[in-house]
Amino acid sequence: MTDEPEIFLVRHGETEWSSSGKHTSYSEVALPERGRVQATALATRLRGRDFTLVLTSPRSRAVDTCALAGLGDRAELSEDLAEWNYGEYEGQTAAAIRTAVPGWTVFTHGAPGGETSAEVGARADRVLARAEAAGGPVALFSHGHFLRVLGARWIGLAPDAGRLFGLDVATISVLGREREQRVLRQWNS
Repeated sequence: MTDEPEIFLVRHGETEWSSSGKHTSYSEVALPERGRVQATALATRLRGRDFTLVLTSPRSRAVDTCALAGLGDRAELSEDLAEWNYGEYEGQTAAAIRTAVPGWTVFTHGAPGGETSAEVGARADRVLARAEAAGGPVALFSHGHFLRVLGARWIGLAPDAGRLFGLDVATISVLGREREQRVLRQWNS
């Protein structure tokens, strides 16, 4: 265990689009019953923690997950926590995109009309700076691709290294330190 403040990354509960593999950034896709049950289960794992700061993406699936996890009354909205903007690929699956662009990943190719990995990395860096300045435990409610970039940036990797970190819906990951070294304390749990 560490006495250093930790940053809890919470991915929203399952949506119809996440379960079908559709890329969802700016579209508002509600949590169905299964996603709501998953989000409610997160409350048990977060209970008893005194978070100095709670931030959530403004997208309803993240806001609702935060509320169902018991932290909605303390949360501030942060556009910096929004999912990677998929531009023209919004609502499409990777398999469909790869028919036109073989080998495509959002981490290596980006998306026409959307964000680059460097732009997402800059947002992640801003979130991390704010979290560290909070001076205590922080909870961040966000989305799969964005949180993968955030984890990569925490340990000093380039934003596109987020491709190396799988992240399921309704999971908690924890960023922390061992002495002065930034580490992933827990991932995709």
